[in-house]
This record gives sequence, C-alpha cells and structure tokens, in this order.
Amino acid sequence: MQPNEQFGKLADQATIEKTAQALQANGIESFIAETGEEAKKKVLELVPEGAEVMNMTSMTLEVVSLSKELNELARFTSVRNRLNTMDQKTQGPEIRRLGAAPEYVVGSVHAVTQDGHILVASASGSQLPAYAYGAAHVIWVIGAQKIVRDTEEGLKRLSEYSFPLEDERALKAYGVHSGVNKILIVNKEMNPNRVTAILVKEKLGF
Repeated sequence: MQPNEQFGKLADQATIEKTAQALQANGIESFIAETGEEAKKKVLELVPEGAEVMNMTSMTLEVVSLSKELNELARFTSVRNRLNTMDQKTQGPEIRRLGAAPEYVVGSVHAVTQDGHILVASASGSQLPAYAYGAAHVIWVIGAQKIVRDTEEGLKRLSEYSFPLEDERALKAYGVHSGVNKILIVNKEMNPNRVTAILVKEKLGF
C-alpha cells in the first residue's frame, strides 16, 4: 500500500499557530520549534536532572537523535535502558508496569487536529497507557506535516499515511506487519502541566 502523500505536506505558519493555540485551550502546553534540533533542546530543558524518563519507539525521536540522548545522558534515569536488561518471559508484568507509568514519557503522535486533538495509533498498544494516564508528564515532538483539519481526517491519515510507512519499517526491523490495532484520541487534558506538545516546522517521522 502506497502512502497518501497529501498527508506528508507541512502545514503553513498560520495553521501551526492556530493548532498550537487550540492545544493550549485543551489543556496541552504547546511550543513551536523551527527545527528538530530546536525541539530536542526544548525536550532536554523540560526533563529535569535526575528524572526517570521513558522514550517511546518513534521515528521522530530517532531522526533528531533524542532517543540516544535520553538514554545516554547521565543526568537522566533511563527506563528504556532498564527494560532492555529485563527478560520478557520471566519479568513481563514488571516490564508492563514500568512502561505504563514512568515519571516522564517522550514520544510522538500520528495526527494533531487544528482544533487541538491528538491521535496516536499502535499495533500493540504499549505506549498508550503512559500517554493516556500513567505517566506523570508527557512530551510529544510533532512534525507539522501531522496537522490535519479534524478528527475524521486524522483517522484517515493514520490509515492512509502513517500505517503504510510504519508497516514497511516494522517488516524491515522485526519481520512482521504493523497494524492500526489500537487508537488513542486525546480531546482534552484535565491535569494542568501534564502534557506538552512541541510542533516542529519540519517533516519528522510518520
């Protein structure tokens, strides 16, 4: 399946600003970054020294080398590094708990609407508990090509653009197909200062 390239086009400045304001109105702190490098610096500022941090699997984070820094900088406690030392067969319940409720979680999303709603698709659902509730703080780095008109268009983007690209990546990386099996839609965040979205004026991730 070929991705629908209409969903790979960057939003213009006015649309980015409108989306950032809508996110703020829905309880999601928003920032606009000119580049991925600027967004990375902002994330590293937002996560305090000594904090426990979990980076979710994300091409956006990989492109800006944020996963590497979060796991290698000594000033953070990396949940991902700890998980990589654990045995899925014998420590499965503990692995799930650690991934579901870190102090800070950093990742991305697959669509953000101009009226300030967030959509995340997942094959397994592993990142969704932390995003929805479990993590004390959530930081999303979002390329501006992910901005869509509304939730309906966001769902279309998930299926027609994000999925084909992720499916191709999953086949190469794991030898299995991906799937839009579980979807998280965040319409509003009730907990002040819990969620931050950084909109980047570059094409990043899927």
